[in-house]
Amino acid sequence: MSRTSESGTPIEGVYGPKNIQHLDPGTDLGEPGAFPFTRGVYPTMYLTRPWTMRQYAGFSTAADSNRRYHQLIAAGTTGLSVAFDLPTQMGFDSDAEQARGEVGKVGVAIDSLEDMRLLFDGIRLDQVSTSMTINAPAALLLLLYQLVAEEQGVPPAAISGTIQNDILKEYIARGTYIYPPGPSLRLVADTFAYCRAEIPRWNTISISGYHMAEAGATPVQEIAFTLANAREYVRAAIASGLAVDEFAPRLSFFFVARTTLLEEVAKFRAARRLWAHIMRDEFGAQDPRSQMLRFHTQTAGVQLTAQQPKVNLARVTLQALAAVLGGTQSLHTNSYDEAIALPTQKAATLALRTQQVLAFETDLTATVDPLAGSYAIESMTDEIEARARELMDQVAAIGGAVAAIEQGFQKAEIERSAYRIAREVDSGERTVVGVNAYLAEQEEPYEPLRVDPAIEHEQAARLADLRARRDCGEVERCLEDVRRAAAGDANLLYPLREALRALATVGEVSNALRDVWGVYRPPEVY
Repeated sequence: MSRTSESGTPIEGVYGPKNIQHLDPGTDLGEPGAFPFTRGVYPTMYLTRPWTMRQYAGFSTAADSNRRYHQLIAAGTTGLSVAFDLPTQMGFDSDAEQARGEVGKVGVAIDSLEDMRLLFDGIRLDQVSTSMTINAPAALLLLLYQLVAEEQGVPPAAISGTIQNDILKEYIARGTYIYPPGPSLRLVADTFAYCRAEIPRWNTISISGYHMAEAGATPVQEIAFTLANAREYVRAAIASGLAVDEFAPRLSFFFVARTTLLEEVAKFRAARRLWAHIMRDEFGAQDPRSQMLRFHTQTAGVQLTAQQPKVNLARVTLQALAAVLGGTQSLHTNSYDEAIALPTQKAATLALRTQQVLAFETDLTATVDPLAGSYAIESMTDEIEARARELMDQVAAIGGAVAAIEQGFQKAEIERSAYRIAREVDSGERTVVGVNAYLAEQEEPYEPLRVDPAIEHEQAARLADLRARRDCGEVERCLEDVRRAAAGDANLLYPLREALRALATVGEVSNALRDVWGVYRPPEVY
């Protein structure tokens, strides 16, 4: 019986030399750590150290999340990954009308420098790498992190990590945008320039296909739309006056890992090869670091099920295996209970243990790119690369990622794929264990982790106290500096930093930018 891949191409029953006859090993494969990086971005990959093991965590208050971080560090995580609540992601304070009912629910509430201090209390920021999943207000959260490091006596050059800072995919698949695309891209470019001067080890953007995949994008769509967005960021940075090799080495990417292991491995290899050619041939990047596609992976939350949740342990293990065989630089493994509620501490620890077993009890780290030369993998890599390139050409023909977003192109393509997958599940053509096949007569009882709704009032009280204690005149002067910079062309991060240092809140600073730039209203697309 013939099968098709997630991207809709036929999977052959047997692969052989005929499937990869056109491959030129000197150009398409090469060696690990060498152009076009098909086999990995570093020559030794995991031979000397495994990937960074991150666990995405954040909920309730900064103090509650801080306790979880200490638990994860004690369990052996090698990198923190911060989840922010929706009000923070949208640039609203916890006492704003728009924040009602959402404070601390899907991430931690961060309203000010004081919250950021609490979030990293007892954690030296020169001894941990931190990823922050934040987009529209990414610059603000990065600056708060820098200010906390400064208070710890840690110089900016010693801190490392990543901000997602990928606003274009918000217009396509996620929706936590604030400003129109033009000023949003300006803020991204200003962040590139600021970090080059002030925080040289920081990854200034994590260009994300993950959220598009969670919305229903196929593997081909995931990398095509992600790399099309990346092109737009590179153009914006160059237009702002930066040379490509000044900022491109700090670009990073973020992809999903699904249970379809073979196609996922091929997807990661194809993405590296595509990006290497784009950066060298299109943008003239000479620094090999500018040509490398370095990426973080998260296992596929959308594939986890609330039914028979412990089966998710098998799914997450397969997904993590795909990420490692595909050459990821860092990895978050989802907890088995995430389809039900916020992960419990027990489930989060077990997710981390899954990575540790892969890293230290298997032979995955004993050799670089163990699937290289597989007829199936090499053929699938070529197929995904060719189809992704065609889709990127379609975006380019429309006028680039922003023009395609304004026409609703990417969103419509992803919605078609999501609808196809939903129909396949409903019809039984696609098997989902525990959902449409192999059902359990009775589900095991489960006690979810719940966020106390009282934290909304606690955060509001903290904000009222902050506003009563701070120098309000100094805050307003700093906010006026922000408005003036937003209306001009100076780098915004410097006045933003001073406003946050003066204890202006995330919501107040975001509002100052709203005063000048307005907010984005998506077009009606039918």
